[in-house]
Amino acid sequence: MAACRGRGRTAAPRRGGRPPDALASAPRSLVSKKGVKKPYRVLVLFDTDGEPPASQDYKKQIESTDEAEFDVARALIGKGHQVRMFGFRDNLEQLITGLRAEPFDVVFNLSERFRGESALDYTVAAVLEMLGIPYTGASSEGLMLARDKALTKKVFAYQGIRIPHFMVCPHRAQIQRPSDLRFPLIVKPLDEDASVGIAQSSVVRDDDALKERVTFIHQRIKTDAIVEEFIAGRELYIGVMGNDTPVSFPPIEMVFGAETTVESRIATFKAKWSVKYRESRGIQNMIAQDLSKEVRARLARRRCRHGPILRRGFSRADRVRAAARRSARRSGLRLCADCPTPPRC
Repeated sequence: MAACRGRGRTAAPRRGGRPPDALASAPRSLVSKKGVKKPYRVLVLFDTDGEPPASQDYKKQIESTDEAEFDVARALIGKGHQVRMFGFRDNLEQLITGLRAEPFDVVFNLSERFRGESALDYTVAAVLEMLGIPYTGASSEGLMLARDKALTKKVFAYQGIRIPHFMVCPHRAQIQRPSDLRFPLIVKPLDEDASVGIAQSSVVRDDDALKERVTFIHQRIKTDAIVEEFIAGRELYIGVMGNDTPVSFPPIEMVFGAETTVESRIATFKAKWSVKYRESRGIQNMIAQDLSKEVRARLARRRCRHGPILRRGFSRADRVRAAARRSARRSGLRLCADCPTPPRC
């Protein structure tokens, strides 16, 4: 059987090309030199857990349901835009028919799955690109790239962005750690988002624990595992939006309660999504405080380099660790993950 392979020192070239930009592709009657002049006709596109209603009538949900797609619809309506909702699950013909049913100016793409599989999120953006439809968010290229954590890290390394050393353990392969990949380590699914498969037991300190956690990812998540050096530090999230000239937002920090260890301060699935778990451990997300001017300047440079690599739209540099660890050579900022598809990430 093939062994786990270290992939933290190589690089991947960038590809050219870019899909239509929402603002640049909008009808001229909607755009002035200063930006949008008239309200948009917006199609809010999203995936559903079950079969979507044949009527595609979501008026009641827009009024009361606390879900991202309906939050977006309410915000757009509040700004005076004309909004139509369209949900889909696994029917490509139905998706294309819905896109062609009524005229609109732009798609607000909130799709995260096709056929219930998050690994196929990029295909929806690809359909929009093939139909020549302007849409918001990351391109199919950016979504596909960010889906593979190892490939993303290699591209960032090629661009000079520092990343943790790592290896990939393919499903059903022998688990063998390279000698230069030192403990503590953190084990994650290679191609999942939203912290799926990440728990306190993801941080490992010896080979037995490493094998146990990688086996868990293989058997329970049913995907390859990526094993990274654990970077102790603050958990920062940096939003980037735009195309040729990206705009970055203030860094957000996941702040943990006082009674936690350095290695327990990680964004597990429960730390992100369980209200009860967050409250019991004093976990809050807030604008990062007490960052030095030097760190803020480095974050600003890094986030504006990160955005264009994912081609266009918006993205988020996750878990940028502001850390000083083991030696001066290994201190500073590391990009531990990225996410081109808010809000679930």
